[in-house]
Amino acid sequence: MTADSLRSVTVERTGPGTFTATNSRGDTIAFATGSGGGFTPVELFLAAIGGCSAADVDVATTRHAEPGAFSVAVHGHKVEDAGGNRMTDLEAAFTVRFPAGEGGDRARAILPRAVKTSHDKLCTVSRTVEAGTPVTVKVLDTD
Repeated sequence: MTADSLRSVTVERTGPGTFTATNSRGDTIAFATGSGGGFTPVELFLAAIGGCSAADVDVATTRHAEPGAFSVAVHGHKVEDAGGNRMTDLEAAFTVRFPAGEGGDRARAILPRAVKTSHDKLCTVSRTVEAGTPVTVKVLDTD
């Protein structure tokens, strides 16, 4: 592992059931437990899956044409069983429209391959989920 490979965020509690994540560049995103509005951690997880693949597909297709519409709907089921809480049946569905013409035709032609390549090789988020990467947790300070 190198310093170039490290990615990190810090999550701080900002109030009852509310939190803010801050990245190394100082950008923030607020989220909550869902009782008072805002994105929940599970919704951010789904957004990360969709956003990661969307970025990959956008780079590949917009070389040829700017889309008139581009969205990724991501869903899954939260289940609770003897093993604990988890998500199942995750799906990311792309809806992308390109203009008529040669560039749009090229973008449409490579869209399925771009989506597959993102899923199979490029999207760090979904690849990590599918690999089943362990997460280590620890307590650093309790006063």
